[in-house]
Amino acid sequence: MRQERQLSDDGFDERTRQAIREVQAVIAARYPATIFELARAADDPRGIHLLAITDVDDPDEVGDLVIDRIVALQVDEGIPLHVIPLRMPERVQAALVADRRRVAPRSARLVRLLGDLV
Repeated sequence: MRQERQLSDDGFDERTRQAIREVQAVIAARYPATIFELARAADDPRGIHLLAITDVDDPDEVGDLVIDRIVALQVDEGIPLHVIPLRMPERVQAALVADRRRVAPRSARLVRLLGDLV
């Protein structure tokens, strides 16, 4: 369950809105079907989370595209933007199904604890 609070970019200054659009453009150029959401984490009211929901096997590929720019925005420009790359729900579901198929169910066994059979 996400603890973040969704928001729009209306409450940000122009430089922050520009930084968000810049990062979105870089990601969308490589992954055009990306869905973006803006949110604030419950534990950091200043931090801006840009959720990038993408149809990829490894979401780190998305983060790798923009990590250097994100660090520069945070350190040099004081813009507390964080990119949170996520896989599409369909990809997550497919990975769960594949994992279940790969792991053979283990048979139950009984263990004696303090003299009782459990």
